[in-house]
Amino acid sequence: MGTYVVTGCAGFIGWRVSELLLTAGHRVIGIDNLNDAYDPRLKLWRLRQLEQHAAFTFYRYDITDRERLEPLIAASAPEAILNLAARAGVRQSVENPWLYYETNLTGTLNLLELCRRYGITKFVQASTSSVYGAATPPFREQDAAAQPLSPYAASKRAAELLCYTYHHLHGIDVTVLRYFTVYGPAGRPDMSLYIFMERLLRAEEIEIFGDGSQERDFTYVDDIAEGTLRALRPLGYAIINLGNSQRVRLRDALALLEEALGRRARIRYREAHPADVRSTQADISLAQALLGWAPKVSLPEGIQRMVRWYEQYCRELPALSLSALQ
Repeated sequence: MGTYVVTGCAGFIGWRVSELLLTAGHRVIGIDNLNDAYDPRLKLWRLRQLEQHAAFTFYRYDITDRERLEPLIAASAPEAILNLAARAGVRQSVENPWLYYETNLTGTLNLLELCRRYGITKFVQASTSSVYGAATPPFREQDAAAQPLSPYAASKRAAELLCYTYHHLHGIDVTVLRYFTVYGPAGRPDMSLYIFMERLLRAEEIEIFGDGSQERDFTYVDDIAEGTLRALRPLGYAIINLGNSQRVRLRDALALLEEALGRRARIRYREAHPADVRSTQADISLAQALLGWAPKVSLPEGIQRMVRWYEQYCRELPALSLSALQ
């Protein structure tokens, strides 16, 4: 079977994509710098699941370090690079935009240049629904996406444009995937559903920025991972939305968590953040046409799975040694 490089392999989406590739019999070269953007013990837990596969090899590299990446890419000769590494976080990017541009743009440039040098003809780039800014949903790929509301969104849009340049100049087959609010087991602890779940279980007050009527297109991680693998097919250059194609109010998502956990939330509302998008929803007609893809997991079912994972594995996380990060 094939060899694939997955950057951000210890991240939420990168972990699930790597698992699906390994389960299908492929070899995975995993790259991640294991940064502390959120609790690295969760990244170590994901990495431990991947290391149970003999066909998985991990390198603690940073995609901004091209000199270190180059010999690895040259030696592995992968069929494709899936760039799922990123500095994520809308509000945090306002505080340190330089860090976001270094990883999300310069890191992408490094990987595209290595594709050019070593004849790697397929590149999958993870992007985000945040590039649509304050556009009116449902968002379509042909929308301008020219007014991002945060440095994070702007850095991801810039990376999309760079991908097109390398496709145009060097013939690299590039698929850009715009992910919509991904959640699920072992998800990012800085995302709303994970935060709500933990605070409900601890009987802590929940902060909501805005009035809770803001809407998100919550998409289950396994659906996202499946769509990402389908994007490995030759498409020339394509930008494709991967979302659940449904708008859900934040307070309604919280109500589903309350029901799943049998708890009631104490809520404190705060002023909305200017970098936050008011509403998101994906038009997925292109994903259906080009990838034969559609989401399978409903939000109530996905929340139940997330809660079951947390109840089973949360005790393992504090026990994980951080010595590997020293």
